[in-house]
Amino acid sequence: MVVCELAYYTGEFGSYGPFLTASLSFPIDNVINVDPPLGRTWDLISEDIGTVGEGQAARTCLERHEAEILVSPAHGYRPYRSWLQEWLGENDSPLMPTVHGGTIPGNLGGTGSEPIFRAQGLDEALGMTGSLYADSVGAKTAVIFATQVEGFQIAATAAELAADAVGIEVLERIDVPAEQPSYRAEAERIADLAPDAVIVQAGGVESATLINEASEAGASLNWIGETGWVIPEFMAALGGDGVAAQQSVGFAAFAYNDATPAWDFYSPLWESTPGYGDTHGEASDQYHFSAYDLLVHTALAVEKAGSYNASDWAPAMFEVGDGPGTVCYTYADCLALIRAGEDVDYEGVTGPGSYSEGGVNAVIQSYTPYNDDGTLGEAVLLDADRALEIIDLIAIEAECDANNECDWGGAPAEADDSAAPAE
Repeated sequence: MVVCELAYYTGEFGSYGPFLTASLSFPIDNVINVDPPLGRTWDLISEDIGTVGEGQAARTCLERHEAEILVSPAHGYRPYRSWLQEWLGENDSPLMPTVHGGTIPGNLGGTGSEPIFRAQGLDEALGMTGSLYADSVGAKTAVIFATQVEGFQIAATAAELAADAVGIEVLERIDVPAEQPSYRAEAERIADLAPDAVIVQAGGVESATLINEASEAGASLNWIGETGWVIPEFMAALGGDGVAAQQSVGFAAFAYNDATPAWDFYSPLWESTPGYGDTHGEASDQYHFSAYDLLVHTALAVEKAGSYNASDWAPAMFEVGDGPGTVCYTYADCLALIRAGEDVDYEGVTGPGSYSEGGVNAVIQSYTPYNDDGTLGEAVLLDADRALEIIDLIAIEAECDANNECDWGGAPAEADDSAAPAE
């Protein structure tokens, strides 16, 4: 049974590629395929989106590889959504768990006709979290810097709206092209503005370039980035000296739950398995633990559903994670209960295993600082009630017509024909 990853090996996120693929291959090879759901072994294939685009890669996954699970529809989903809706209507497939799908509006997904389930919440939440953390440490002014990538633009707008809601003055929003070798002019502008906080929505290497050039311009500021700052390439480009030169460097993200048997099983396995903890960072990395939880949940829902049909699987995702049923924490334990005919309530490393009606995982927003030596500090959990209050004000919703053609974020659904899959 083919699991096809919409992968990042070239383009804006090319430095993330092996790191993100490892997040998927780990649970597949070391947990799920030990006793695969319905007895069908999972075969992971990675299809790079960086050159051909997400839509064409998705088409290759389905038409050439005959994938039954399409992992991580994300920033480029909008242009090929109509095509994929037709495919789903004809095939009742693929399943669409996504690690990077936070740019897709929260009211799209969670159904058999659009079987998207997001591991990490919404991009708006990450942008909001940056502003909430800035407010929690007393910031009164901020600059928002973002590259012109849809997910980063959504998060930057959310940060701007959240800043206004909590009373932070945004001195300037700076939008720039991605993948530039230098952002010196922007760094000097930020240094001149001297904000209490800089909220950054950009790739890890680009962000490190900006911070280093701000240091060269004489600035020492509080930098709040996004989840991608956890990748090793960010710290390799910035270095401990780069962190020490600033007042603070850290990123908005979401927290894991290390007080459950789920973490007690997952973390030692990641750290001790060659090619993972010794190569791709710690078990506490947001991509690693969220991908693990997402795929374990996906596999359990397949077994519960009794098929790989999207119309069966989507309801089973809620049944497996929301209860009522016997609480269980590992794939093997939950699988045994399901096969014994029992209802289960999977609680994993990201939390209770609950998803919104639109397929958005219930995660706990947090801020993770870097120490001056470049190591990660302890995550700071943010006020959940305040976060819920703000996200309700700023979340993007898709507006859909009678034919299920949807627009969101002020742009038409098929605005960029070049990103749609070729015939």
